[in-house]
Amino acid sequence: MNNAKMWLVVKPTVGVPLFLSAVAVGSFAVHVAVLTNTSWVSDFLSGQELGAGDAEEAALRMEQKNQTAKAGYVMPGTNEVTIIMSDGTPVKAILAPPEQHASADAGAALITR
Repeated sequence: MNNAKMWLVVKPTVGVPLFLSAVAVGSFAVHVAVLTNTSWVSDFLSGQELGAGDAEEAALRMEQKNQTAKAGYVMPGTNEVTIIMSDGTPVKAILAPPEQHASADAGAALITR
């Protein structure tokens, strides 16, 4: 045993409880990390079907994604649109009519971009 002389410096009445408490704190930290970073563990412990928490979280994220622009208006006489984003920052966009490009073939499709 390489660490046999450690007990000459640290008393076993201090070292053993210190070592065991460090193991307990580390184990607790790992369990907290697993519970907070996964959804299936909390679903299992609460008796729900596995993956139910993922569906709820996805629905919440989709609601947040749908709230991108709060208001928009066109300034008179220009093609500029000011859009106020959900975080309050104003963004200006320029509206342009679509360009139509026809190919040399009469039967070809019309390309709009």
